[in-house]
Amino acid sequence: MNQSVGCRRVELSDAVQDVMIPLTFLYPARQAPQIERFGPYALNVALNAAPVGARLPLIVLSHGNGGTPWAYSDLAAHLAAAGFVVALPEHLGNSRTDNRLAGTAENLENRPRHICLAIDAAFADPVLSAHLEAGRVGLIGHSIGSYTALAVAGGRPWAGGHESADGQPRPVQVASDPRVYALVLLAPASFWFMPERSLAEVRVPILIRTGGKDDITPVWHADIVRRDVDQAVAIDHKVIEGAGHFSFMNQFPAAMISPDFPPSQDPEGFDRLALQPSLHADITAFLQDILRAIR
Repeated sequence: MNQSVGCRRVELSDAVQDVMIPLTFLYPARQAPQIERFGPYALNVALNAAPVGARLPLIVLSHGNGGTPWAYSDLAAHLAAAGFVVALPEHLGNSRTDNRLAGTAENLENRPRHICLAIDAAFADPVLSAHLEAGRVGLIGHSIGSYTALAVAGGRPWAGGHESADGQPRPVQVASDPRVYALVLLAPASFWFMPERSLAEVRVPILIRTGGKDDITPVWHADIVRRDVDQAVAIDHKVIEGAGHFSFMNQFPAAMISPDFPPSQDPEGFDRLALQPSLHADITAFLQDILRAIR
């Protein structure tokens, strides 16, 4: 039987926020898949299938503001089929189902912690842990998800005055994770790292893709990353001509595609479906190349 993509769903406790974080894993499997629905999203997976393989590298993906990890399920499934275990946490307080903390310093603190909890949960999972390569994790983030990834990788962010209870800018208290070996930043939102040297402790290879017509996080956000990370860090940055801020996400189900739902829209003439194969291939090759170099 050909390799398929397994799917395992769990919850993890965030004692600080006092919530249960929904967490989905996609991973290599052999059980025959079938179409499963996750809200409006359909995915061809084998639910609760046994994982296959040894020393599988872990990836954690951080979704965008008010978003959902399912909006990146095509990329996650591609990586799982290529031999990765992909963790998809939902950032409660800043997700499609719960966005009450958007625009707050609390959200900036919560998001990196969610990622660290997801990493810990993966390495402790009774089904997946024995198949994982110990001690290493790659992070993928889109938009504010890229902020999240940079914070976990050693960035020192600042909240703006509009995000703080006292109206004053202040440093955001986040913990870095030494297990991070690579970052993939898609349309990165990086203004929380505006103070110089905010990213000086980020010392892992980075792939960045920005949209040439992104009017939410234009290319200067990527320039902040390139300015501030350690000069020895390898950065692969490309501007995707014609792409907008949301062009790095899945094509949404037909019922969700509407001008009233900006994430489903691209700049005129841009085809996000046509971008997906090369984007997925670039990300997969980047992560595989880094692993080969450090193993």
